[in-house]
Formats: sequence, C-alpha cells, structure tokens
Amino acid sequence: MRLTRRGVLLGLGAASFGLPAAQAQSIEPGRRELTISVRGFDAFEPRNPGKSRFGQLNFRGGLVLRGDHPRFGGFSGLWRSRNGVDLVAITDNGFWLTTKTVSEKGRIVRFEQAELGPILGASGRPLHRSRYFDTESLTIADGVAYIGVERTHDVLRFDWSRDGVEARARIVPVPREVKRLPSNRGLEAIGVVPAGQPLAGAVVAIAERSGGEDEPTLGVIIGGRQPGLFQVRRHGGFDITDLAFLPGGDMLLLERWYKPLRGVGMRIRRVPGASLRPGAMLDGPSLIEADLGQEIDNMEGLCVHQEQGKTVLTLISDDNFSFLQRTVLLEFELG
Repeated sequence: MRLTRRGVLLGLGAASFGLPAAQAQSIEPGRRELTISVRGFDAFEPRNPGKSRFGQLNFRGGLVLRGDHPRFGGFSGLWRSRNGVDLVAITDNGFWLTTKTVSEKGRIVRFEQAELGPILGASGRPLHRSRYFDTESLTIADGVAYIGVERTHDVLRFDWSRDGVEARARIVPVPREVKRLPSNRGLEAIGVVPAGQPLAGAVVAIAERSGGEDEPTLGVIIGGRQPGLFQVRRHGGFDITDLAFLPGGDMLLLERWYKPLRGVGMRIRRVPGASLRPGAMLDGPSLIEADLGQEIDNMEGLCVHQEQGKTVLTLISDDNFSFLQRTVLLEFELG
C-alpha cells in the first residue's frame, strides 16, 4: 500500500510523488545497470547512540540508499540468499532490483553489480504495463519466486533458478475470498513454510488489512498438505506489510501504522509456527516496536537469513518515489 509520510506528519499535507508520465515513457525496457550510493548510520535511536538492543533484537547497522536511476525506490518486497550476499527486491510498480552486498564487521557497507529490470508477465510484457503492476510482496524458496499483487489480488510464480529476472509470471490460483479483498489492501506479505514443518512448501500470504480498524486480517495457505484460510489478529492500528519464516518454523510479521501528524510506526511480531493451519486465528508477541524516534521510514520489506549461526533480519522501506521519504535498509540480529 502506498502512503505519504514526512510531509503529513509535519502538517504539510505532502503527497507521494511518482514518476512523471513523460519521464516514465522515456525509460527503455530491459535490464539496466545502476549505482547504489549509501549513507550508513550506527545508531538506530539517534537520541541514545549507545543503545544497541531493541526489544528482542540487536541492531547491526542501517543504511540510507540512493540509486542513480529514476526507477529506483518504492521497495515493497525483499529477499537475501542463504549467505546474505545476493539481495533481490521488488518495487511496487513492477521492477526487480538485483545486487550483491558487501559486508564488513557484520554489516552491509556497499552494493555491487546492481541492476533494475521489469518483472515480466506470461507473454513477456512488463507487468508495469499491465493490470498486475502493483507488486507488493516477494519471497524466493527452492528456486521459485512468488510475488503478491495488490488490486488484482493475485499470486504470481516465477522460475527464478532457471531464468532469474527474465522469468515470466504464472498465476497461482487463490481462493475466491482473496479476490474480494479491498483494492489497495491486498497481499502485502508472502512466504514459504520451511522444510521440517507440517505445512512445508506451502505458500502463505496475508492481506495488509481486510477489515476495519483492529479487526483481524485475512491470510491464505496455498498448496501443501492443508491449504485454506486463516486470520491474523491486529492490535494498535498496525497493518501487515510483510512476513518471513524463521528456520525453526515460526513466522515473523512486519507491521506498520500511519497517522497524520504523528508519522509512521513499525513493529515485528513472532507467531508460533505450530499455530499456522486453516481456520486459525494467529497472534504472537512483539519482538520490536519503533517510531520516528528511531531510524525508520515506511518499512515494507522483511527477510531472514542465517550468518555464522546468527539469525539476521533485514528490512527495507518503501519511499513511494517521494523526495520527502527515504529508502532505509536495516539489519538486526535475533537473540
């Protein structure tokens, strides 16, 4: 879901800015190399620079990212490889970002071999030129990429291991209840249940908000041994923006609230993997909660990987292509 952040919280009523039509039309299709510049920060809470633990997470480091291409930004889904080197993100208007991370002392310091390319539909036509343009969530598992699309409320499947960014979308059937979701509050979160779990291999997708304020939101289990629907409790005005599975099977939910004049907030909850099943009402404790007192923006992407026995969470923000917002990338350790 697109939202405005900094201008409104200051009472300026600022709007989100996309690419001007003439500029968008001038951008050639196909993969394009780009340079990502970074500005790092060591303190997640600027007023308390010595603090490194927040809730159940330890802050590793953060970056503000800028790309030298007009399509850079709007990141709503995120994935990193098992060793953390390869990073893939999607924009909320139908583009892949692929790059390699370079880390020093346990934190990302720069990016190499960065490319942007259009996500392709079944016919080879870019999604940003189709009704499937609103790409909001991403996961890659066992060589297959899955993307959740808002407005049309679809799940798309890509043969990532074979074709990478040249892969073409195939539609994954979803229950009719998914198709009835509110237009701009669809499948913001998607993941694949890890091996060793009762629902291993199933695709799990959750709507940002399918009901009213603090009403539960709809989730769906696609494939696997027990496909079906479930619900997720919502608290404190938070909406779901992404999910990621821990190796042991528990599910992490990235959440966000937005309020005029107050700005944005972020929370991550941990849901026991054993509770995931059709008909369930999922809930779980908070691992971290943050607002504009910390270095966050409109946090929409979350992924998990293991690094030297440590569980690393990486988050990315959607800047809505607005000069008033930032693309922020955060790394935390669970423990």
